[in-house]
Amino acid sequence: MPWKKRPGFAPVNRKTIEIDAGTLPVGRLATRIAMILMGKHKADYEPHKDTGDKVLVTNIGNVYYTGRKMEQKKFYRTSNRPGGLKAKPVKELKEEAPEQILIHAVKYMLPKNKLQALRMKRLTFKK
Repeated sequence: MPWKKRPGFAPVNRKTIEIDAGTLPVGRLATRIAMILMGKHKADYEPHKDTGDKVLVTNIGNVYYTGRKMEQKKFYRTSNRPGGLKAKPVKELKEEAPEQILIHAVKYMLPKNKLQALRMKRLTFKK
């Protein structure tokens, strides 16, 4: 059968790219990370292939926002029950789990498809 003789995708060589979290604000840092995870920084980028690299974020405790967002911005989550909306200020979240701030930003900058979870697995943190 001729359809069985088609070659598959070539294996992807993934590099680990290290980024310092204290050098850029959260939004600009998340944009750069999302581009690397998708593979858009490579010349052979194709949207249907997962050719991105791994990202290691260092100094995650130094993550910052510009302006007064650290005091004013809140992250929301819900239990989908009446009265189940919970809000947590970014200032508290930075003390408890600063990597969650960046995970939230990067996740919503990636395309919402089957590859999103696989790309998020390649994002790691080192304190």
